[in-house]
Amino acid sequence: MSIFEAILLTVITASTPLVIAALGELVAERSGVLNLGVEGMMIMGAVAAFAGAQMSGSPYVGIVCGIAAGALFSLLFAFLTLTLVANQVATGLALTLLGLGASGMLGEAYVSVPGIRLGEIVIPGLSDLPVIGHVLFRQDLIFYLSIALVVGVSWFLFRSRAGLKLRAIGDSHGSAHALGIQVIRTRYLAVMFGGACAGLAGAQLSLVYTPQWAENMSAGRGWITLALVVFASWRPWRVLAGGYLFGAVTILQLHAQAFGLGIPSQFLSMLPYAATIVVLIIISHNRRTTLINTPASLGKAFVPER
Repeated sequence: MSIFEAILLTVITASTPLVIAALGELVAERSGVLNLGVEGMMIMGAVAAFAGAQMSGSPYVGIVCGIAAGALFSLLFAFLTLTLVANQVATGLALTLLGLGASGMLGEAYVSVPGIRLGEIVIPGLSDLPVIGHVLFRQDLIFYLSIALVVGVSWFLFRSRAGLKLRAIGDSHGSAHALGIQVIRTRYLAVMFGGACAGLAGAQLSLVYTPQWAENMSAGRGWITLALVVFASWRPWRVLAGGYLFGAVTILQLHAQAFGLGIPSQFLSMLPYAATIVVLIIISHNRRTTLINTPASLGKAFVPER
């Protein structure tokens, strides 16, 4: 394997959880729900996936456990914000802190335990292609799922009737309710889809990226996905491009250290977060474009009887 192929592989591995979690958050926000608890759901998915793989001996069972943990955690968020009409921002922040604390407690027994790595799935024929064959067609299941999710979410939002209803709710939940669309039920499903995606992204961290468990191993990726959704203007294919851009910045620090560049490691470690801030500043200058794509009801509570 050449150095170029090795770099591409590390970029893909670092980008995949960002793309998956951002797609889930995109769907939730398209329905009008701002979920700031992605970081907590991702870390809960990571510890559940690791524990599930250890107990069953199968990484695929771990993936299912990670998805279930993220979905259940998001169900708590949905109940608090959609049924009890709690503030979405405060609830999301609280669940992030809860997830970080709970995952540390649940994963304490798995610290320093060797993990079970998710194996490659080789696609016959395509895997023999030069350069891209080894990079794209000798990947793990979660990578293939990330690409399928981009295609599926894009089709659902812009080609299906259910996607049209979801976008209508995000743009004007009052009008959608007047037309007979089930606003609360749709938002429950959208939030749980986002939680399941965050859990799958967490599973990728503990089964592929670094097949082990370490406290706070999500390392702020949940916050990056929130910025990524804004960066992508709530468009799935732009999420894919943005996710790989942020992933490349993340990997840059590792390769810079490997090549012995005289740059302080602390400066390189902050690059992904500095890139996030720079991107948000750039986007804020083009406010007109941002407002065109922003769901008008984003973050607003819906209470039909009021």
